[in-house]
Amino acid sequence: MLSYQHGYHAGNLADVHKHAVLAWCLDYLAQKDKPLSYLETHAGRGLYDLGAPEALRTGEAAAGIGRVGHWFAPDHPFARAEEAVRARHGARAYGGSPLIAAALLRPGDRMHLAELHPQEHAALGAAMAGVRPAVRVLRQDGADMALALAPPEPRRGLALVDPSWEVKGELDSIPALMRRLHRKWNVGVLILWYPILREGPHGAMGAGLAAALPGSLLHEVAFPPARPGHRMVGSGLVIVNPPWGVQAELDRLSRLFAGL
Repeated sequence: MLSYQHGYHAGNLADVHKHAVLAWCLDYLAQKDKPLSYLETHAGRGLYDLGAPEALRTGEAAAGIGRVGHWFAPDHPFARAEEAVRARHGARAYGGSPLIAAALLRPGDRMHLAELHPQEHAALGAAMAGVRPAVRVLRQDGADMALALAPPEPRRGLALVDPSWEVKGELDSIPALMRRLHRKWNVGVLILWYPILREGPHGAMGAGLAAALPGSLLHEVAFPPARPGHRMVGSGLVIVNPPWGVQAELDRLSRLFAGL
């Protein structure tokens, strides 16, 4: 949706969940001396200021990364990526998934990022200037980009599907996209994020999709609303072709979120 801007929500507990798992998976894949492709269908602006009025207005970052940043030791891939972002952009900077990926990938890897919102696309291009992996920043529908590229070259890699979930019909179109991507790129690691809302349908969608894609992992965490009346009370991921060993990280995150 072109009205959606993630600056109000960057660094919230759902971001922590999603970005910690993304960083772990990318770091694992990058340990093998073979090049990778990274695709992202809804990239946003990539770089966020947690001291900006938008972030302060919602308080989601304070209730998120500001509260639980200590969960991640300095050598955790998520912590390493965010430290690289702060070193380059300042202490209040928070890296979205494009900059997390850029911090963990290598010069021979390739990134393909799609973002339709004109201002977010322009900001994304600026944020990605000078990163180490080869990167294409496209103002294009993310589903179209991913399906056109799949299977990408290099064939090893990961795609993140992280929509706003504010567009009518996404509860049907996004699972269909995941199934089509998996058919075209059967070795790719595919990660879908979705919110868990009070009386929302997304959890049933995630469970259904995970069941339809054999070997997938479903991981959901619950957390208190960031403010009174806030509808989001959890975060879900479907991971297709999960990297070996990621279950231990998911179990660790489950324990941590359960303690909130």
